[in-house]
Amino acid sequence: MNEELILQVKNTIIDALNLEEITPDDIETDAPLFGDGLGLDSIDALELGLAVKNKFGVAINDDSEEVRKNFYSVATLVRYIEENQAK
Repeated sequence: MNEELILQVKNTIIDALNLEEITPDDIETDAPLFGDGLGLDSIDALELGLAVKNKFGVAINDDSEEVRKNFYSVATLVRYIEENQAK
């Protein structure tokens, strides 16, 4: 997995959600972003989806099951960006 893209995604999460007290090292690549993991909520998901679209040029599908799967962790989000960025 692209380490540079992982760092970019972590920084995008921090910047988009104004998580000033968190560093990229604090975000585990495979940990859940929502619920017990980073603790993001549905409002955060909307903001993060918009940030990902703007920064990486990747359109987010409106299918909630698909979004939930792709936004599960930094790792799944990076895979989604890698698979869809060139399209």
